[in-house]
Amino acid sequence: MPTVYDIPPIVMIRRLAQDLRSRDEIEPPEWAHFVKTGAHKERAPDDPDWWYMRCASILRKVYLKGPIGTERLRIDYGGRKRRGVKPNKFHKGSGTIVRTALQQLEMAGFIMKRGTKGREMTNIGRSYMDKLSATLKRELSKAIPELENY
Repeated sequence: MPTVYDIPPIVMIRRLAQDLRSRDEIEPPEWAHFVKTGAHKERAPDDPDWWYMRCASILRKVYLKGPIGTERLRIDYGGRKRRGVKPNKFHKGSGTIVRTALQQLEMAGFIMKRGTKGREMTNIGRSYMDKLSATLKRELSKAIPELENY
């Protein structure tokens, strides 16, 4: 049975974002349209549905790397801050965005807290991701023959 490892990340994240958009538990907060995704960014995201993409990406990271905590996810979503004539410096991503997305995914039943180690996938979340990847593998193997090698 295909798993998340067998699907290209961008294909998996886009499809997962579409599925998360239909769930009631996953909603962008009121402030999501105005915030930057980290101190290293100069502007807010252009995509109006960026919240669902970020939740899908976080869910995929928890599946692959779990148990994982907020700080490690902040590092994953960080980047270089341009500081004018001074050298660029790494800054972490927004903790509020990561924390809120994790809380919403937890309310949906996909992930759960694991003591002080962070969050990990539940059985419901793991089967949801595996079923979605099996569906994607069937759909994509007809359109992209090279996916058999992936």
